[in-house]
Amino acid sequence: MASRRASRHDADGGVRFSRTIFIMLIVISSALIMFDRPASRSDAFASFRAGFTDIASPLLELAAQPIRAVKGIGPYFRRQGDLARENAELRQQLIEARYWEDLAYRQRDRIEVYEAALNVQTAATEDRIGAWTVADPQGPFVQARLIGRGSESGIADGYPVINLYGLVGRVYETGRRSARVLLLTDLNSRIPVMVDRSNTRAILIGDNSEYPRLEYLGRDPDIEEGDRIVSSGDDGVLPRGLPIGRAVPTREGGWRIELYSDQAPIDFVWVWPYVRAEQPQAEPEPAADLAVSEAEGGNANAAELPADAPAPASEADETGEEPAAAAVEDAP
Repeated sequence: MASRRASRHDADGGVRFSRTIFIMLIVISSALIMFDRPASRSDAFASFRAGFTDIASPLLELAAQPIRAVKGIGPYFRRQGDLARENAELRQQLIEARYWEDLAYRQRDRIEVYEAALNVQTAATEDRIGAWTVADPQGPFVQARLIGRGSESGIADGYPVINLYGLVGRVYETGRRSARVLLLTDLNSRIPVMVDRSNTRAILIGDNSEYPRLEYLGRDPDIEEGDRIVSSGDDGVLPRGLPIGRAVPTREGGWRIELYSDQAPIDFVWVWPYVRAEQPQAEPEPAADLAVSEAEGGNANAAELPADAPAPASEADETGEEPAAAAVEDAP
């Protein structure tokens, strides 16, 4: 009999629970679900639950630490290899950065000598005006920013705005203590640019996307993927050589610009005071001025003569030819 019962129990494939325990578990589960709703949750039950959670949380955290340590062994050693490779790359970049730093210092000294020899006045880096920006969804422009500095700080319309990486836009509306900045990605933004490698000219046009497009490149433009794009200064509004971004080809065969300024949030910017190039004034020709001055001098001399004074002798009178001919005609 015992063997039959054991075989029958094994055939069932598990341990049986009585119907009473099963019904009690269902009732307890239903009660917990009903009391767990916020509308029907009593203060006593909420207090008991919060107290139980406070007691159980440290114990659960202590029990989970060994499990986390075991799970983190594999990623830790994989991360060590990544850190070693990243460290080697950073060391190489540091060596290259030192070389470019020395080159920049030499170029700065050379530029200072050239500017002193040519008497060139350029905007200094120390003259930049720092300002914090605030998002500005209102107004006639979609892609714009509001900065907390205005005309009292020396800001005027048309000044370029840059951040740590490149050109952000330009000031288009200035108040006493605030100003609006039109971003390069705005639909109304148009600035002349050029390829730093080949000096190919183009117009950077914003279309409210993250990558503004290049237009008016010409029939056979010398531009390649990854070329550095800077401001050309052809319009006289922005200075020449401000970094903007790198060229990215499109599927349609055109070109767009991945802006340098998008590498970080546009929170703090610098406004660069820049004096626009004025149109030269046309000067009168020297020959015309001389003729006008001689005519004015002759009129003045004629006005000074008295009314009964004889007329001035002509060139023929000075040579004596015409008086001789008049004498011959008077002779009998």
